Amino acid sequence: MFDVNELKEKVLNGYKVTKEDAMNLIDVPLEDLTSAADEIRKSFCQNRFDACMLINVKSGRCSENCKFCAQSGHYDTDIDIYPLLSKEELKERSLAIYNSGFKRISYVASGRKVTKKDFEIMADLIEELKEENSDIKICVSLGLLTKDQISTLNEVGVDRIHNNLESSRNYFKEICTTHSYDEKLDTIEMIHSENVMICSGGIFGMGENFEDRIDLALQLREFGVKSIPINVLNPIKGTPVENNEILSNDETCRIIAIFRFINPDAYIRMAGGRALLGDNGRNAFQSGANAGILGNMLTTPGVELDNDLELLEELGFEITYSIEGL
Repeated sequence: MFDVNELKEKVLNGYKVTKEDAMNLIDVPLEDLTSAADEIRKSFCQNRFDACMLINVKSGRCSENCKFCAQSGHYDTDIDIYPLLSKEELKERSLAIYNSGFKRISYVASGRKVTKKDFEIMADLIEELKEENSDIKICVSLGLLTKDQISTLNEVGVDRIHNNLESSRNYFKEICTTHSYDEKLDTIEMIHSENVMICSGGIFGMGENFEDRIDLALQLREFGVKSIPINVLNPIKGTPVENNEILSNDETCRIIAIFRFINPDAYIRMAGGRALLGDNGRNAFQSGANAGILGNMLTTPGVELDNDLELLEELGFEITYSIEGL
């Protein structure tokens, strides 16, 4: 009979969970699984909580057909559409977040790739912000990047580059057909080769099964990813998945716990869709998650910031911006 506590003890002693191990976790009673996962989180990460806040720097008209995305130009959705914000506005928004006490900011631009002009504006801004504020942390999500672009981002002080794999290789083709899984892997490999921290995770509730989820978790471990966003699908009207059923809180917690077993020292980040869970992520943060996007998402509301801060304090987390372990 499979013993989750036996596997937990092995992980605590440095064992790497296999796919067979992870598949066994699918049927473990949820309370036993999440409790064990939270022990692993406490052992490897203590009570450190990595928080970031997003700025949607360029919205809509994306050429890609990702089925979940309200910003795809393939679908008729009710969102704000605008080109890259000016350098002045980006700096003003960034400093507003920074001066309110939150030091990690993530710039997210819609589109397969950023233009040369937009990239130069972003790079100049980041370099300026880092020179003026030594402790500010800047992350970027700019689509598929070249090696030279990644090198430039490293040089100007970007702390982390985001590129979600979204799902397993096997299921990705059901999500998007305008770019390939290998293109994403190539970008992540280049980020890895430049020694820049990687942020990469997935979106769940797209119709994938638990094997797909486990394959994704194992792929992320292979690249040594230490910041793993967990997005719960928010079915947006006008997208092909607008009628998908929202994942239950319990299923979300099982995903998180399994990811924690496979990636014991990672920051597992509650991202999009957390507000749909009914408890603002309380159960998720007791199932192995230890990071989150605070404030609003790209095109949908998030959890009220004051509620988040109160919850994190109640659960004993301390917001930190250390790069230790990342």
